[in-house]
Amino acid sequence: MAFLKRLGFYLFGLSIGLVFLTIFLKNKSEETGVEFCYFPNCRTLKDIRSKKISYSNEIDQMIRDKQLDSLTIMGFLNDGEVDFKNSDTKSTPCKTYLIESEVNDVLAKMTVQNCPDSAVVQNIRF
Repeated sequence: MAFLKRLGFYLFGLSIGLVFLTIFLKNKSEETGVEFCYFPNCRTLKDIRSKKISYSNEIDQMIRDKQLDSLTIMGFLNDGEVDFKNSDTKSTPCKTYLIESEVNDVLAKMTVQNCPDSAVVQNIRF
């Protein structure tokens, strides 16, 4: 009987601790906008989003022709998957990443040049 009593106390304390931890982490992430990025894909996209983003002449022309908008580009940077196999991650000072995302049920690929202080969207292929 003593073991069951100790197990009950342990599970009760564990459940209270988990509830407090969940509430604390949820409030902290909502207030400060903190993201917990541990995987390379998430860290790369977060790094690109944190910089000033500019567009190449090709992308500027697509925006002017209404083939593309900035929400589509931000969709790539929020929900995209970085193709590290086909990206140039060794070059200095700017690394080039290939990001894939679905746009209107079509797989699209965006090339981004990630420099230390800015990011340049080079092209998008549908």
